[in-house]
Amino acid sequence: MARREKPQLYLRPDEGMIKGVCAGVAHYLDVPVKLVRLIVVLSMFFGLFLLTIIAYVILAYWLEPAPAQETARRYISPARQLERVALQLQDDEQHLRQVERYVTSEAFGLRNRFRQL
Repeated sequence: MARREKPQLYLRPDEGMIKGVCAGVAHYLDVPVKLVRLIVVLSMFFGLFLLTIIAYVILAYWLEPAPAQETARRYISPARQLERVALQLQDDEQHLRQVERYVTSEAFGLRNRFRQL
C-alpha cells in the first residue's frame, strides 16, 4: 500500500472567497470547503466572533500560498475520477467473488466443522 505524504497547510487564494484560509484548511483536513465556511460562520454567530476573526487574520498572514504544483496535483478531472472508481469497483468485485467462492466451498465447511470440535 502506498504511503500518503503528510498534507501541508497552505492558503488557497484561487479557491477562496477572501484570502483562501477556509479553502486551505479544507484541503488540509480533506473536507469540503463549504463545510469549513459553514463552521466559521456558525462559530461567529454562536459567540466566538472575535476569536474566529483573530484566528482567520493570523492564518491569512502566517500561511504561505499553495505552490503551483500542489494546486495542479490536487485537481483530478471527473472522467479520471470515474475511471478510478470503476477500476476500484472491478477490483472489489473480483475480491468479493473470491471470498464467495471460498465461503461456499466444501473446504470452508470442513474447516468450520473442525474448529467446532
